[in-house]
Order: sequence, then C-alpha cells, then structure tokens
Amino acid sequence: MIGIVAIAIALLLLMVLAYRGLSLLILAPLLAALVALVSVGTPLLASYTQVFMGAAGDFIVRYFPLFLLGAVFGKLMEDSGSAEVLASAIVKRLGDTRAILAVVLSCAVMTYGGVSLFVVAFAVYPIAAALFRQAGLPKRLIPGTIALGAFTFTMTALPGTPAIQNAIPMPYFGTSPFAAPGLGILTGLVMLGLGQAWLNHRARQARAAGEGYGTHQEKAPPAVHLREHAAGEGFDLAEVTAHPVRDLPPLALALLPIVLVIALNLLFTAVVIPAMDTGYLAEPTYGATSIDSVRGVWSVIAALVIAIGVIIATNLRRLEALTTTLDSGANASLLPIFNTASLVGFGSVIASLAAFETISLWVTSVGGDNPLISLAIAVNLLAGMTGSASGGMSIALATLGDTYLAMGQAKGIAPELMHRVTAVATGGLDALPHNGAVITLLSICGLTHRQAYLDIAVVAVVVPIISLVLLIGMGSLAGSF
Repeated sequence: MIGIVAIAIALLLLMVLAYRGLSLLILAPLLAALVALVSVGTPLLASYTQVFMGAAGDFIVRYFPLFLLGAVFGKLMEDSGSAEVLASAIVKRLGDTRAILAVVLSCAVMTYGGVSLFVVAFAVYPIAAALFRQAGLPKRLIPGTIALGAFTFTMTALPGTPAIQNAIPMPYFGTSPFAAPGLGILTGLVMLGLGQAWLNHRARQARAAGEGYGTHQEKAPPAVHLREHAAGEGFDLAEVTAHPVRDLPPLALALLPIVLVIALNLLFTAVVIPAMDTGYLAEPTYGATSIDSVRGVWSVIAALVIAIGVIIATNLRRLEALTTTLDSGANASLLPIFNTASLVGFGSVIASLAAFETISLWVTSVGGDNPLISLAIAVNLLAGMTGSASGGMSIALATLGDTYLAMGQAKGIAPELMHRVTAVATGGLDALPHNGAVITLLSICGLTHRQAYLDIAVVAVVVPIISLVLLIGMGSLAGSF
C-alpha cells in the first residue's frame, strides 16, 4: 500500500510541478528517486543508472532520428516560406465566411505533412487573427480552432501521419504508420466534424450576442512573416506588424514536400522495404530483431530525408542562412526528445517496483474481455498525468506493451487496431491545462486559460475521447480495416 500511495503522489507532483514550469529533465528523475526511496528493498542509485537511464537511453536511440528529422523538416518549411504560403492559400480560397474551417484546414494540412505543431501555431496565428477580425469572430476562439487542426485528427487518427504519436506504437505492435487506415480515417472525420460543429456553435452564440472580435492589440509572433498582397484578398492585416516582402515559393512548390512525406511513407512501407532482403536483422549485430519492428520507423526516416532534400534543392535561394536553419531545427529536436525520454525513464522506475504489479493487474482488468478498453484508459490517464501524449504513451507501452499485445492476440485483435487505439488514446487527456503545447498556444495568441481554454478542452479533450469510444466500438465489431 505504501508503494501505491508513493506512486500516486509522484504522478500528482509530476502533473502539478510540470504545470508550474519545472523542467521534466529535473522533475522526472527526482520523482523517480523519491518513489524508489520510500519503496522497501529498492536500491536508489541502481534505479537511476540502470533503470531510469537505461529506459531513457533506449527511447532516444530508437526515436531520435524521427525527432531530429521532423524538427529540421518543420524549420525548413518555416524558413522557406512554404508554411506561410500553404496557410495563406487555404485561407484565401475559403475566405472569411468560412474562417474557422480555413484555419483548421491550414493547420491540418501542415501537421499531417510533418510540420511541427509549434511551427504551425506561429505561422497560422497572424493570419487567423486578421481573418477572425474581418469575419467578426471572437479572438478567444482562435486557440480552439488551431488546436482542432493541429492537436487532434492529424496527430493521432489519420493513417500515414509522421507525428511521433503515430510512430511510437510501431515497434511494440510490429505495425506501420498506416495501421488500420479505414478506422483511422473514420475516426479523424468524427473528430473534425464534432470539433467543427462545436466551434461553429460557439461562433453563432457570439454573433447572436453581438460580441465581435474584441479590443485586442495584435503583434506578429517572432519569425513569422505575412504576404503583403494578402491585404487585398479579403483580410484586414492592419493590426499585424509589417515585414519586408519575401521571396515566397509558389503554392505547388510549397505543397510538394508535404505530398512527398505522405506518398513516400506509403511507398517505402508497402513496396520498397518489403522487397528488401532484411534477413541480416536477425543477427546480434543488428539487434536480433525483425523487419516488422523497424519497418515503420525506416519508412518515416526515408520519407523525411528525401522531403528535406527536396525543400533545400527547390528553395536554396530562399534559405538565406541554410546552416542556421539546419542548426535551429536540430537544436529544436533536443528538448522534446529528452523530455519524453525522461518521462519514459520515470515510468520504467515505477514499473520496476513491487507495487506496480498490483496496479498493472488492476489496469489490465479494466474493460473485462476487451483489452482495447484497458489500453485506451491506461494511455489516456498517463498522458493526462504527464501532460504529454508521447510521454504517456511511451510509459504505457514500455511498461505494459507486451502484456497488451499478448492480450490482443489471445482475443484475436489485430495489432494494427491496437496501434490505432493507442495513438488516438494519447490525444485526449494530454491536452489538460498543464500541457506544454496548450500553454504555448495560449501564449502565442495572447490569451489566458480563463478566456480560451474551454474551447480547447472541448475540441482537444472531449471530442477525441468521444472519437476514441467510437473507434473502440467500430474496431470491436469490424476488426482492423
């Protein structure tokens, strides 16, 4: 009982202190040490060097290429002007009469193509602010609108997304980024439809009350530039800080890298890698593994590398400081992966305690004969406690992944369905108020939790959980498709 209480207190402290801004690089090992100290028979130093660091290091070894390449890709899309062009083009075509949908789709296209959600938020916000002011929509709806497009269906549900939340389950279940494509698309459409319906409802309420945009003074976020000609496209950009005219790529060129990421990901997954002779993977030198455990990661790596090369080759004159851009992208990958790795190390220390066996027996028994329910609850709770979708998923899979895979196989549940349920489950409680992406988004928009969090909670917490329930129901009836 003492061990269970210690684990509960550690998780609560992790949530509270992370919300208050303490670095996870310090917080995770400290709380892991606290739990080890109060657990009888648990050696403190060995728990840190052998368990915590072992698990954290394994996570970094396995996923560092994805974090690195994803961050570099996003930075290149930003600095080349491609992200700005895509957002402007979608907004221009839909206009201010469909302002909410325009912003959602702008975010969705970029995040589904592999652009970091932070880059998307910075790139889209100035355009969204101008568009919402023009349409007479409240500024407080902007964070929820960006969250729907960047934090939900493109992050977890749509097959083929290079998001890390879609990549982490692959080695555990031997799947690819396109696991359960039919169910993923249906789940994504539910998220989009329900989220859009909520935001439109809120917009109608605001118009009926005569609320309007509000009296907000806008400032363009750093490193975001707007096309001056957009002022003639139905926008009011007067409140946004002006920037010098940039040499931006044409729309087709801006869209090309995103199309390549998705298409090449599918090509390598379904054609190229299966045709390769990979028998050497069974040798100890290469980890004594199989192609199923690495195929998905290889596909994403290959797709991102080629897409990065294409961005550089086609935008070389627009990338005025290519070395700086590459360095910035590489540096931006370090904190996210080390934060997530620290959470994985923390979870591994928890899993090594005797008390965790009692907890795992309870968690895996939830849902009765359907392990999908237990898996969804475990991932969602841990994502909420850690304030991190990838962190919560990593803890759940590192500690119980083999157990859930065995449970699924015993019940005849396809690993692809387990993969998709795991990914979608990360996108619910992770967006609680202490989530770093939520805090950053509100900061970019210049709003507080009190002003704008309700809409984020509905579109990024409530709607994904409803979609997850529907996914489990459809998967239980129809299997993986």
